[in-house]
Amino acid sequence: MPAYIVVEVSITDPGQYEVYKTLTPASIAAFDGKFVFRTTKAEPIEGDWKPERLVILEFPSAERAKEWWNSSEYSTAKAIRQKSARTKMLLAEGY
Repeated sequence: MPAYIVVEVSITDPGQYEVYKTLTPASIAAFDGKFVFRTTKAEPIEGDWKPERLVILEFPSAERAKEWWNSSEYSTAKAIRQKSARTKMLLAEGY
């Protein structure tokens, strides 16, 4: 069953976040993942959720997604993201 990582991002250091963006795609692909979308144009239609940046990743399984998140391939990028942005991230299984 596919799994999705949903990320809400608030960037605090744009320069470093740009570095993060260059490192991340190869690490995701190494675990059979892909971007469903990355956007700064999310419009709330109900409630007060107003993410600055919204990202959804798709992996073939929750296990594969967790392997990516805990991988050495992602560790450098993750450390940069954690210093350059505030994020909320969740893993959800489904179609």
